[in-house]
Amino acid sequence: MWIGSPLRGAFRLVSYFLLTCMMVPVYLLATALRIQPVIRWMPLLYHRTVCFVFGIRVRVHGKRSDVTPTLFVCNHISYLDIEVLGSRVPGSFVAKAEVATWPFFNVLARAQRTIFIERRTGKTSASRDQMMKRLDTGDNLMLFPEGTSSDGTRVLPFRTALFGVAQLRRDGKPISVQPVAIAYTKLDGIPIGRYWRPLFAWFGDLDLVPHLWQMVCLGDTEAVVTFFPPVDIDALGDRKKLAEFCFRQVSQALQAANSGRFELLPPPVGEVA
Repeated sequence: MWIGSPLRGAFRLVSYFLLTCMMVPVYLLATALRIQPVIRWMPLLYHRTVCFVFGIRVRVHGKRSDVTPTLFVCNHISYLDIEVLGSRVPGSFVAKAEVATWPFFNVLARAQRTIFIERRTGKTSASRDQMMKRLDTGDNLMLFPEGTSSDGTRVLPFRTALFGVAQLRRDGKPISVQPVAIAYTKLDGIPIGRYWRPLFAWFGDLDLVPHLWQMVCLGDTEAVVTFFPPVDIDALGDRKKLAEFCFRQVSQALQAANSGRFELLPPPVGEVA
């Protein structure tokens, strides 16, 4: 596998923990005092800074929805998706219930008002109700409808049940749904092929700590985020058709980014160092 620098890895982890220890208490205080501008924008600043610390450059194609609330529907490859997507979208994540039990990371997730969902069928309706309440208050939500992370080569089937929240109407209009694709495309400027994707893709039975250590020791990474035009359930008919439409767009974008065919994606709009 790719050889990284342990010194770089140690520096990045120390910087990450110091950054987190400084910013999270400020954010929690702002939350307690209900200082809305800080509550809305500080997570964005935090995730962008983490991307900088970890050497992740985010290349953006397409335009993020400026409608609030929007349900952002994205493929899931790694824990890095939280930093990459969180650096572009102000809002809260929808995560599997297991995240609530992870030491340290559960504190960060709760601080950003993450909604934890059970993947068991019988619990889906309660999770959907939580999402609908949050959207109804005007909060953006970021959903990974695969239900788990993939190997970064293909998108796993989307679970359609949670797309039921798209039936919520505010001011007589359906909730905007924006398909988003994430791909990790380059390491130190060299395209990442199928063999190297497990350096960033955390899936299956891979252990978190060894994978995280290997990742922070690597060089600079390019992540490509693609925003497609928002859609709504009225335009597509029902939640299943909405899920299928989002799946097709995200799958096509992942394949295009992995193969370096960026001309097939919406026009680029910028990059964050």
